[in-house]
Formats: sequence, structure tokens, C-alpha cells
Amino acid sequence: MPDPRHCPACGALNQCGLADPGSATQGCWCFSVSIDPAILQALPAELRDQACLCPRCAQVDAQLKAASRPAIR
Repeated sequence: MPDPRHCPACGALNQCGLADPGSATQGCWCFSVSIDPAILQALPAELRDQACLCPRCAQVDAQLKAASRPAIR
């Protein structure tokens, strides 16, 4: 079984909030982004739904950066 703290695609830490007991009540970064279903389908079937991808493999870095910028009024 894959380690839920590591990306199943590259093995790097996936920064999953749910996999870390210290932040499990806060949710995961992936809740606030849109991941292309084709990226998930590219994973081998046995690795899907086992652990979060890291932001780089999920190709959502730009979405996360945009969400962290303060809103302009």
C-alpha cells in the first residue's frame, strides 16, 4: 500500500493535509483546485485513490499561487 504522505506519481511529499495527523482537521490543498481527470487516469489503476498527487504532478501550481494572492479591491 502506498504511503499516503507521498505522491504516487513521483514519490515526493504530497503536502496532503489529511495525511498529516497535525492538520487532518483542515482538509487538503486539493480541495481548492481543479485537477484534470486525464492526469488521474494516467496513474496505474492500483495507485489511484490511494494518496494525493503532489501539486507539481497534479499540475495545479498556478491555481495554488493565484489562490494565495490577496484580493485586489
